[in-house]
Amino acid sequence: MTHILVQRSDRILEIELARPGKKNAITADMYAAMSDALASADADANVHVVFLHGQADLFSSGNDVAEFLDPALRERGEGQRFVRTIAATRTPIVAAVGGVAIGVGATLLLHCDIVVASDEAQFQFPFVTLGLCPEAGSSLVLPQLAGHRRAAALMLLGEPFDAHQGRDAGMVTEVVPTAQLMARGRALATRLAAQPRDALFTTKALLRRPLADVLPGQMDAELVEFERLLTGDAARETFRAFLARRGRGA
Repeated sequence: MTHILVQRSDRILEIELARPGKKNAITADMYAAMSDALASADADANVHVVFLHGQADLFSSGNDVAEFLDPALRERGEGQRFVRTIAATRTPIVAAVGGVAIGVGATLLLHCDIVVASDEAQFQFPFVTLGLCPEAGSSLVLPQLAGHRRAAALMLLGEPFDAHQGRDAGMVTEVVPTAQLMARGRALATRLAAQPRDALFTTKALLRRPLADVLPGQMDAELVEFERLLTGDAARETFRAFLARRGRGA
């Protein structure tokens, strides 16, 4: 089971992260399924918008740590394929975010076009705390949205922040009560789906154009440093402690 649910209806391709028992931690198979779904949206003339979400009280805790630390699974490159795919997706993406959005669960949102968050959502970029550096082009896109100083505080300190702070940083379009999250996200997707597809895609391409030429190079630079840091003492010790706590049921 890939734990990614995909369905099409009324010009909307809906992608659900459906692994709530593991806080929607993303596996290689989940990355692959999401990449394929996004590619299919671009290729389907009947799809005008992607609606991406988890559950009303949960988006994603980030990478599945056990898989993330497995060199063979990392070499499959599904995580990199996904972040490059979502960054290049021509179809507008509406995301609905409830609960936690941590690590790649937060950085992937930087490549969505409209992000609705519940007033209980919590975001976090914990890379430096883990002995790592940003990924998914976030070191380029976040400063563009938030400004250098706010982006630096979010990235360097790695502290959790709420949906209102996310809106102030340009990551979140609007904040709604948790009970209204899914309905509001779907309503916005429905409004976009009613728009002319060519005009939607052209406008998104123009909005993204300033970053289009430089984003792949920034992703390449991030990947080199990320892989270097992942084998360093700080990261290894952090993840060793995490796995030990999990083994004790902490």
